[in-house]
Amino acid sequence: MAEHFVGKWNMESTDKFDEYMKAVGVGTIMAALGNRAKPSMHITVEGDTWSLKTETTFKTTNITFQLGEEFDETTADNRKMKTTITLEKNKLIQDQKGPVPSVITRIVEGDKMTVLCQAKGVTATRIYKKSE
Repeated sequence: MAEHFVGKWNMESTDKFDEYMKAVGVGTIMAALGNRAKPSMHITVEGDTWSLKTETTFKTTNITFQLGEEFDETTADNRKMKTTITLEKNKLIQDQKGPVPSVITRIVEGDKMTVLCQAKGVTATRIYKKSE
C-alpha cells in the first residue's frame, strides 16, 4: 500500500485546523500563520525508509522514519514528540506522544488524501489532492 502514498500532494481544503492548533498548544501568531498556509506534502519510500516533507511559504519540515519504530520528532510549531507511524491498509497513522498527545491519520482514496488531526477531543480535517 505504500505506493498509494508516494508522490506530491497539495492541500485543497481545511476544516477546524485552528481549533486543533489551539488544542495542541500552538500560540496565537503561529496558529494564524498555520491556518492560512496551503501546504504541499511530498512522500517518498526507499526500501523500509519513508520520508514525509511538508512545505509552506514560511516553514518546511521533513521527517524520515521506518514504520513501527519510535523516533524523535520536532513539529512545525517546535513541539518535541516521540512519534511512531504505522500503516494499516490505506491509512498512515502518526501517533505523537508528548505534552499534548496527538494522532494524525492520512487516508488515501485514489488521488485524494484525507488528513485527520486529533488532539484533546478536537478533530481537524484537511483534504489533499495528488499532483504527481
